[in-house]
Amino acid sequence: MASYQVSSQHRSTAPDREPSSGVGIKILALFLGIAVGVLAIVAVVLVQTADSARDEAKVAAGTTDQSAHSDAETSAVSLPLESFAGKTGENATELAAAHAATNAALPPVSAGDLAKVHMTMKDLVVEIAPGVKYNTWAFDGHGAPGPVVHVREGQMVEMTLTNGGAIPHSIDFHAARIAPNVAFRDVAPGESFTFRFRASDPGVFMYHCGTKPVLAHIANGMYGAIVVDPATPLPKVDRQYVLVASEWYLNGDGVSEPASLSVEKARAMQPDWTTFNGYANQYVTHPLISKPGETVRFYVVAAGPTLDTDFHVVGTIFNRAWVNGDMTQFQQGVQTVGVPAGGGAVFDVKIDEPGLYPFVSHAFAHVDLGQVGLLKVGNP
Repeated sequence: MASYQVSSQHRSTAPDREPSSGVGIKILALFLGIAVGVLAIVAVVLVQTADSARDEAKVAAGTTDQSAHSDAETSAVSLPLESFAGKTGENATELAAAHAATNAALPPVSAGDLAKVHMTMKDLVVEIAPGVKYNTWAFDGHGAPGPVVHVREGQMVEMTLTNGGAIPHSIDFHAARIAPNVAFRDVAPGESFTFRFRASDPGVFMYHCGTKPVLAHIANGMYGAIVVDPATPLPKVDRQYVLVASEWYLNGDGVSEPASLSVEKARAMQPDWTTFNGYANQYVTHPLISKPGETVRFYVVAAGPTLDTDFHVVGTIFNRAWVNGDMTQFQQGVQTVGVPAGGGAVFDVKIDEPGLYPFVSHAFAHVDLGQVGLLKVGNP
């Protein structure tokens, strides 16, 4: 009060409006102080969020060291992401020719009323392009994608998952109508888990690991396709192939040493490679085959984990296309069909003239990154 009185006496000769002006300045200063405090809190939250994101990225990529981040590491995350697209071993042509291409032929349907499926998850180093190695969480004996499961509509599927890896995994079948918290639960390393579901919906579906973070588990190779034949058979064809499209996000070129997952690239949707059946351009070097006049059926799954596949066969038009796995009806005379990430579609094409017919995702960045193959008709 004393100070206020001194101040009041000092202002006694000033104009009447000055006291209110002084109060206004104090209020303005108060608001500015509050604003600065709020901005400081927001800055702290943003830094903590960035730190948490980096920690999650390290865990997803298999790096468990969560020690304090250096200034160099903090600044590096804001730099442009480095692309390793197209970087292969020096003798890429010879390596591509020596690579044993994934068998894309649809396997026989499981016999009997019960189809038993057993998959073992393993930490595997696989080749995803000529001379490019990658540390996957994948399927023993197959890598990525996993084995094609082929069953009939109405058949009971008994799935046994054995975890031979170092962290928990699970298996999520898009063809199943079942409580995911019961059937798609995590399986600890060294353990096995069995569940059953009835394949009541025909089509081609994705399966994948559903353990968090799902983005990392799919991006690390934990995906595949299940084909469910409809009770009323589809039109007869001469050859059937299964293609699983996917993306690879690398933290190194994979040539000098195996690469692992870059979660930053995966979140930014900037793949280094995109593939059919896990290996870039493998069906260019080792084409799929048919004879003139034969009808070829493609079962296509877009495993993602994020990007769609716009399926197209250059030089022809689809005779039949069961879009998004809807087996109740088909479209005719279709040129390109979008297959969404996590979705599937079925395509029939009849080619009479011998030649080399590329099959691609018509989003042509995918072609440059390796998602392309050839259907060799006859002996051109």
